[in-house]
Amino acid sequence: SGRFRRTGRRCQLMVSSFRPKASSRLSARGAELALQNLDMSCGPQLGDLWPSVRVGLLCEQKYGALLNGFEDVEKVIRQMELQQAKDFVYGGGDSQGPGCMPKGGCKPRGIQDLPQDLKTPESQDLQTSESCPDPSLAGGDSGRESPSSLETKQSLSVSPNLKCFTFPRGDTTRFKPARQGSLRMLEYYLMDAASLLPVLILDVQPGHTVLDLCAAPGGKTLALLQTECCRHLAINDISSSRLSRLRKILHNYVPKNLCTEDRLRITSFDGRLWGEIERDTFDRVLVDAPCTTDRHSVHEEDNNIFSRLRIRERQMLPLLQTQLLVSGILATKPGGSIVYSTCSLSQLQNECVVERAVQVAETEHGMELLTEDLTDVRTHYRETFNFYGRCRVGELVLPHLTANYGPMYFCKLHKIH
Repeated sequence: SGRFRRTGRRCQLMVSSFRPKASSRLSARGAELALQNLDMSCGPQLGDLWPSVRVGLLCEQKYGALLNGFEDVEKVIRQMELQQAKDFVYGGGDSQGPGCMPKGGCKPRGIQDLPQDLKTPESQDLQTSESCPDPSLAGGDSGRESPSSLETKQSLSVSPNLKCFTFPRGDTTRFKPARQGSLRMLEYYLMDAASLLPVLILDVQPGHTVLDLCAAPGGKTLALLQTECCRHLAINDISSSRLSRLRKILHNYVPKNLCTEDRLRITSFDGRLWGEIERDTFDRVLVDAPCTTDRHSVHEEDNNIFSRLRIRERQMLPLLQTQLLVSGILATKPGGSIVYSTCSLSQLQNECVVERAVQVAETEHGMELLTEDLTDVRTHYRETFNFYGRCRVGELVLPHLTANYGPMYFCKLHKIH
């Protein structure tokens, strides 16, 4: 509780520091503009939830430690447990789940199912709006109907090789920087634990070919490799500088024998063209699209996406995201799955993009798609994350002082043909 009070005082100072002064309104800094835009768009969207989300965004982010399965995992697990951290993937869920499986049941390259009888939370004191007015972005029809009345509900399958440790709600303890293990690789990767959820729902099975369309900086790519299920992983990002950071992550965490060309391919193509380059090729496609990166934006001054110099770029984001998702759909085999994700709160960048992309894929390319009901995921992981729970399609993790992860939006599509 002492830690939490100290964090609260820090947050109070941070919140007050972002109040624009009268003398600087005409030359507002990037972080101030970001907060002003989010106040206008997310206030109406989230209603009474916005004040707590706002404070969470301005406060210190909480991290999870994704264990490196190519190092001495058992030793690191013992160290984590001594710190009172828990593996949220298998041990941090609600009700019965993978965390209740005996250790002997988790074999390398195996797949473990979450239970199918998880129920929706009975109480959800959440507010939402029917439309998504977002003055910070242009384009899109916020009142568009859901892309399809058909939804498929499947159990979640997770590789037992994925282990991500987090501290309990309200505990602001920080993980120490990762050290090299006995095999000269770093023992864990610090990331927003909510960023692992898109990888979990992608449901990569042994032997799958996988495309990570917008891969940099590389946290989700590393998680995909940690599953040890990818027969071939195509890693793409249009930014060569961001790909350099991703290559460094691979060097620090993945054995060289797993980075051969037959198993791993790194490219720097325009992701919008990928669907035409390799159509109907991949079993699984992850589209972690570029977005307004809301948490980062309320702290960043240099080259902020909300700065007045980048208004046009920000307005065009929903179109870019839609094009990337359509490209990912085209690159997926019939029977395969696509996961779309952002770290934005904006409905125009989340649900509206999914709805529009599905509409384009169906009307212009003759495809049939189903959105997957992710209620079980929200229910199972509600002890770790603070979910919005009222998205038209997909799920959204909201920042909150007691569990300050996110924002992270994710939605799963299944390609019928």
